[in-house]
Amino acid sequence: MANAPRGKLLVGQSGGCTHVINASLQGVVTEALRRKPVTAVWGMRHGIEGVLKRDVVDFGKESEETLKRLARSPAAALGSCRKKIDDSELSEILDVFSENDIRHFVYIGGNDSADTSHRIAVAAAKRGVPLHVMAVPKTIDNDLPRTDHCPGFGSAARFIASVVADTGMETESMSTVEPVKIIEVMGRNAGWLAASSALAKRSERDAPHLVWPPEIPFDRSTFLKLIRHWLKRIGYCVAVVSETIVDAKGRPVAAGKKRLEMDAFGHPRSADAAEYLCNLVKAEIGVRARWDKPGTIQRMSSAHFSDVDVVEARECGRAAVRFALQGMSDRMVVMRRRSGKRYAVDYDAVPLTAIANREKLLPARFFNRGIMLPTPAFKRYALPLVGSGLPDHPRLRGYKPRLR
Repeated sequence: MANAPRGKLLVGQSGGCTHVINASLQGVVTEALRRKPVTAVWGMRHGIEGVLKRDVVDFGKESEETLKRLARSPAAALGSCRKKIDDSELSEILDVFSENDIRHFVYIGGNDSADTSHRIAVAAAKRGVPLHVMAVPKTIDNDLPRTDHCPGFGSAARFIASVVADTGMETESMSTVEPVKIIEVMGRNAGWLAASSALAKRSERDAPHLVWPPEIPFDRSTFLKLIRHWLKRIGYCVAVVSETIVDAKGRPVAAGKKRLEMDAFGHPRSADAAEYLCNLVKAEIGVRARWDKPGTIQRMSSAHFSDVDVVEARECGRAAVRFALQGMSDRMVVMRRRSGKRYAVDYDAVPLTAIANREKLLPARFFNRGIMLPTPAFKRYALPLVGSGLPDHPRLRGYKPRLR
């Protein structure tokens, strides 16, 4: 640590916001501010775009109260982006780093941000620019490899589990009017969030009654068969589907013949799967169905922070600074779950080449295709991440007096 190079640390946030992306930012800033090799801590506005626009802030000027409250504030305090840099911009970024004595670069983000961080690290090494690059994981999708889970997932999973449990009670109440509800959740190509919808499920009457993650090709007949099964068995059904479900030929179920809009990194945007499936239920089964699409609410609702998620996100940020000052570069912080009954994690760092442009999908052991619901093994994995106090709604026993 004594030999860590002196210079500024630059931190930024990128990609979709999460409940705890600011907790990671707080961890980076507070840890860096107390380290003597770090001469200043700057934040770039709207991710890497802030470097190109010379738009940065000095965290040394922020109050302790602001930094303290940062961990439980939603969205990205610095602003985020989905910017894919080209080679000319990469050269410009290194110029800015050199001219401003930036020696440490920490980027908080997901798959695409890992790619950006890796490209910057490689370019800096080739050009001989002294720079330590560390990535901090962030994604509600939970799809980054080499880490037990990702900061942001626990809080989003808590949101999904809570609202689906609540939706189940509402659908049960309205079963004579609108017996089917379909909820569309995020997750990109991985079913971690969709599976999390069942974390508060304690009986067959509790929602969800079926979950369709993106790893399993959508089958129309199976979907309708399961809806009919639950309507006959309990009189209502709540289905949770990923926004990116596709058929056996890889076509989004709701896209039809239209081409989907792509983001800067080539990821297709959603095609309103829940609305399409609601219309399918109405046409094929003949009952009223409604759909809900929480959208970005599921990744920034301030009422659904997981305490575990906040602590771990902050610690990931702190670890990134420690690793950078130890001379590490081109790495991402990861969490490794300890063995034993009591949940705990250790923090480590892995090469960004093992993270960038890769995905960790929902393992087969975490999902039962026969009933289209997550397994007990998934619940054991995910429940420690969401914190205590998930909904546990009562039901009346329904004693019926004899009416005259």
